[in-house]
Formats: sequence, C-alpha cells, structure tokens
Amino acid sequence: MKDYQEYQCDALIVGSGAAGLSLALQIADSAKVIVISKQKKSEGSTYYAQGGIAAVFDETDSVTSHIEDTKIAGAGLCETETVKFIAENAKQSVQWLIDGGVPFDKDDKYTQSNPKYHLTQEGGHSHRRILHAADATGMAMQNSLQDNVHNHPNIQVFESCNALDVICSDDKNKRVIGAYVWNRSQEKVETVHCKTVILATGGASKVYQYTSNPDVSSGDGIAMAWRAGCRVANLEFNQFHPTCLFHPDARNFLLTEALRGEGAYLRRPDGSRFMPEFDDRAELAPRDIVARAIDFEMKRLGADCMFLDISHKNPEFITHHFPTIYEKLLTLGIDMTKEPIPIVPAAHYTCGGVMVNQQGETDIPGLFAIGEVSYTGLHGANRMASNSLLECVVYAHSAAEKLKELLPNIKMPTGIPTWDETQVQSSDEEVVIQHNWHELRLFMWDYVGIVRTDKRLERAMRRIDMLNKEVFDYYSYFRVSNNLLELRNLLQVAELIVRSAMSRKESRGLHYNLDHLNKLDDPKPTVLTPDNYVAQ
Repeated sequence: MKDYQEYQCDALIVGSGAAGLSLALQIADSAKVIVISKQKKSEGSTYYAQGGIAAVFDETDSVTSHIEDTKIAGAGLCETETVKFIAENAKQSVQWLIDGGVPFDKDDKYTQSNPKYHLTQEGGHSHRRILHAADATGMAMQNSLQDNVHNHPNIQVFESCNALDVICSDDKNKRVIGAYVWNRSQEKVETVHCKTVILATGGASKVYQYTSNPDVSSGDGIAMAWRAGCRVANLEFNQFHPTCLFHPDARNFLLTEALRGEGAYLRRPDGSRFMPEFDDRAELAPRDIVARAIDFEMKRLGADCMFLDISHKNPEFITHHFPTIYEKLLTLGIDMTKEPIPIVPAAHYTCGGVMVNQQGETDIPGLFAIGEVSYTGLHGANRMASNSLLECVVYAHSAAEKLKELLPNIKMPTGIPTWDETQVQSSDEEVVIQHNWHELRLFMWDYVGIVRTDKRLERAMRRIDMLNKEVFDYYSYFRVSNNLLELRNLLQVAELIVRSAMSRKESRGLHYNLDHLNKLDDPKPTVLTPDNYVAQ
C-alpha cells in the first residue's frame, strides 16, 4: 500500500477483529479482499476480550433458554427474530471457529469421539454456555483468525490505515463505490475502488473518559455510516462494564465477568458484600444493575473504588481458570488468591449502532456493517455477556452469503476523484485537538454516564454544539491526522448518543435517567435518521 495512491478490490473490510476477519475468510475464495486496520491488526476489542462466546453445547441447556435469557437482559427492547436467528446459528458458528483452530478449553471428559468443552456461566445466563480459552478467549480467537487470513492469497491486510469516509455514487441509484483511506505511515490520503465496503470497526467507548476498550474504539464506522446517510439506533445504550481494574499503572485492564460467574464477590472497602441488597441474583445480575450498584455505593461512601474478591476459592482453581489476570495483577503487587481486587465501572460496549438487516446490509446499497458497529436488535437495552463475539461471527457468515450472491453482478467502479489537499495546510496547533478530545471525554463521563438527568444531557449538548464548530473549522483548513479523524468521529457519535438519550423519556436497561425513572408500557428502539434526526 505504501507505493500506491489508488487500488482496487471486490470487498474493502474496515476493521480487523472477529467480525472483519471472519467475513474476509468466508468470501475470499471467490473475491479479492482488502482489510484495513488502524493500528496493528490485533489491536482491537476482540484481542482483549477475556470471557468467552455463548452457544448451547450442554445437553441440559437449550436454544430457547439462550433466547429468553438474552431478551430478559435486553429489558424489553430485543428484536425477537434477531435473537432467535443468532441463538439458532450459535453452535455452528462456534464450530466454525473450532474447525479453524481456536483452542477453546476442553472438559475433563473430552474425547475425539465425544468432544466436550469447559463451559462457564456469566451474568444473565441461566446455564453454563460460555466457551472460553482460559481468560484470554479474544486473544485466542484473534490469533487463530489472523493465522488463517495470513495464509489466504486473496486477502491483503493493511495496518496503520484509517478509513476516512465511504464514497457513494451521486446518481439516482446511490451506492457505495469506494473509500478514502488515511495512510498513517505515508501521511497521505489514498483512494480505494471497490464493489462493497464492510464496516467492522467496533464500538465508540473511547467517547468516555474511562473505558475498558483499546484506543481504536472511536466510533469511526458509526460516524462514517451516518455521514453517508445511514440510520442509527439505540445509541443511548452504552454498557459500562462493572469491573475494570482501579490502578494508576493499569489503564483499561478489564476483569472478566467470568470471575463473578465462578464465585467472586463484590465488596465494600470494609469487606461487606452489597449486591444481594440490590438484586436477588447478586453478583450474577445483568451488567447494568451491577454497574449502577457499584456507582451508587462509591458515591454514597465517597469511595474511589469497590473490590472484587475471589480469594475464598482454592488458589489452584484461580490460577488455572484466570492465568492472564493472575499474572497481570502480580506485576502490580496484587495477589488475587489472597486479597480483593480494586475495581471501578468503565465504558465497555456500544449496544446501538448502524441499522442493518439480517445480512448486515445498511440503508445504502453496497455498504455493510457487522459486529459492534451495527444495530441488529440482539442486545436491546443491555447486552448479555458473551453474546458480542457470537454476533460478530454469526453476522460475518450471513453477510458473507449475501456478498457471495451480490459481488459477481457488480461492476468495478471507476472515476473516483482523488483526495484534494491543495486548499489545506499542516497544523501547528495539535494541542487544540488534544484539549477538545479531553474535554469531550470528560463531560460525556460526567453528564452522559451511568446515571443521567435531563439537565446533564442538555449541558452535554451545548458543549457538543460548541466543539462541533471548532472541529469543523479545523477539519476544513488543516491536513488530516489520526487524532483529528478520531476526534471528528467521536464528536459525531457523542452527538448521536446525547440526541438518543434526550429522546428516551424512561429508564430502561443501560439508560438510567433520574428525571424519568418509570418504564414505558410499549418501548421502541430510538432511531435517528440523517434527514430528521429522530423517528420512532
């Protein structure tokens, strides 16, 4: 990619996590595929996912139970057909990963003729149905997918490249015909001619000051799809993981929900448990309930953090099931076999996103979105643990089937104009971007976080309006940079999050507003459109 300004492919996949790489492998036998990654191809949320992937592998479990658990966690806003579709396709999608070499932990009774996997249980699940690779499932999946992609002759992966915007035809039959890509190593914008663009960019948790996500989670795909004319839905539902490590030397380190699934307790600084006071399911309540309980106790006590304690379990059990976490904590002077772990909630997952159908198609022909960037209707008002990696793989398969049908009938587009930088200059004020970035993330945390009010949302909107003008002017006059592109996208997504939150006049799932504590009798998704912003 270094030596070329323009290049062609059948499918441009933006994002190199579970969704993007799974899709690439599904279509590459019959299509030329380019995958672009903002940093190293492994530097995404998939790689850092600890818990696992949900599927019915136990004979005492059922697909019906998986469906019901998901709908309960989604607090009345899951789309039943989507939940049914994903749950029914879960086992075969996970089997595809197994066949591809993902080393899920095996049960003690595992044999070649009777393969059984160790299953764990997480919040919201009524059965053990989480397949995992110790406490580093995402890393195992990412490494396996990367190895398979590396060996495929029809897939090219370009690292250190940001998708800037998708390009659409300007005729009556509007469709995607390519994308502009910021090549960070060359510091220039390059052009991709392609038949389809697939957004697999992940979520937007970087819009918050505290997040468990890697730095690349800046809402790029949501913002690009919105600018292209796509609808988005349910962006008010931002999941805050209850247990992110509270330590000055370990930013973004997540403590998997599987810890609570295997018996860890949440404790106050004085050692007392508090979750039984908030929910009958205690530590196994859905994440929104657990996060609000931790937030409430921290504010009530004026405490910097709460504590997660599994030290009452056998040390060998702990080190066997959670080796990655155990070793990481030891480097920070914490022995989880002997003492509780300090934790705080952190922004973790974007439950809403770009609206798609069951094949991952957006409102614009040729533009697909899969994984966390998309809104499928699976998660409703709250995502159930370990359904996210599952959604990535199931929708990669369904989108692949649609693409294999479409691609042979689409002509390669031509005549896309190259990026024009003749009217802009290099910036000597990068500090402006950094200042606006920090301001955005701080007021989003304070005003649009775990607990909201109408006044806080209005304050956030005023700040966003002000920053929008500054960033628009900056983008118009100066050459693009990684930080400018991410700030532009984060600001756009922040606006959509606040608009969505302001339009929901109830408290449901992850959206908790002190001015609207009751639930509506007939809740509907919050849908924003580029034309009129809010449509129910």
